[in-house]
Amino acid sequence: MANNKNEEEVDLGSLFVIIGKGISNFFNFIGSVFSGLFHFFILILLFFKKNYIKLGIAIVIGAIAGLVIELKEENKFGSNLLVQTNFDSARQLYNNIEFYNNLVKQKNENLLAKTFNLNEEEAKSLKKFSIEPIENGNDIITTYDELILSIDTLTVKSYSFLDFKRTFTKYNYKVHNISVLSTKNDVFSKLDEVIISSIIENNYFNKLKELTNENLNRTDNLLRKNLAQTDSLHHIYKKVLLEEAKSSKQGTNIDLGSTRKNSKELDLFTTTLKLNKELKTISEEKSEKSEVVNIISNFQPIGYEIKGVSENRSVQLALLSLGLMILYLLLIKLNKYLENYNYKK
Repeated sequence: MANNKNEEEVDLGSLFVIIGKGISNFFNFIGSVFSGLFHFFILILLFFKKNYIKLGIAIVIGAIAGLVIELKEENKFGSNLLVQTNFDSARQLYNNIEFYNNLVKQKNENLLAKTFNLNEEEAKSLKKFSIEPIENGNDIITTYDELILSIDTLTVKSYSFLDFKRTFTKYNYKVHNISVLSTKNDVFSKLDEVIISSIIENNYFNKLKELTNENLNRTDNLLRKNLAQTDSLHHIYKKVLLEEAKSSKQGTNIDLGSTRKNSKELDLFTTTLKLNKELKTISEEKSEKSEVVNIISNFQPIGYEIKGVSENRSVQLALLSLGLMILYLLLIKLNKYLENYNYKK
């Protein structure tokens, strides 16, 4: 027994030693990581200290070059068009905006002028077309809910929300922002009508719009009829209750069906609420889907001037020049290291 006890004590002692070494190694590793990071930070500071004159010259040269370019460039103005797309028309809208932007890149002012009914000077002023979705998490949730209601239960179990979210693209968002850059600040009001017309005049989308609105109108009429019938039943039920109340005053009766009557009245009330809720949903859908594309906000007649650090040529070229100088100096150090490495070999 004494020997077994001594062996257990030895085993426990060895276990504690192993655990102690493990903890010590872990903290040594953490210390080495921080030491390495600190050493790397010091090397960066030494690099900048050694080469600050060269880096400063590079920044100045880049800033001056950027300033010269900026003085020669014309001022740029921007404007935005916010739209809500229906009937999966977003993809076509994106393709159209990409087409307009390609015309700008190719400097095809003639076709731009013809497309937007502009003069030559206005067509030349257009510098960029772009479009991006207004990302809203509610769009993903509501679209998923609509999908769930339209498919069977077995399919729902095999298609989770995360799977759906991964397949959700920029075309599936409801609202999109169309941006235009121009060197003239008063050309934007001539663009939105053409951009929207290119979508709403599409026969396929118009057919979808007509069919959808027909179904919505049919559902709306049916719900209103059901609501009217429910109101009539409620009115009749009230009359019956009044008659029964008058009868009960003429004699003593025990009403064993009062609970059932209250339940019927509650059912009618619940049905009325449900129908009103469905009518509200249908009215919102009719409002949204009355057009292929709903304009939320038109292009501003007078565009805003594009300013800021990200658009400043001096800042851009100064940073670019700094980056190129750092890369050049690092390549020199790498070359020296390789030469020394070959010499040692």
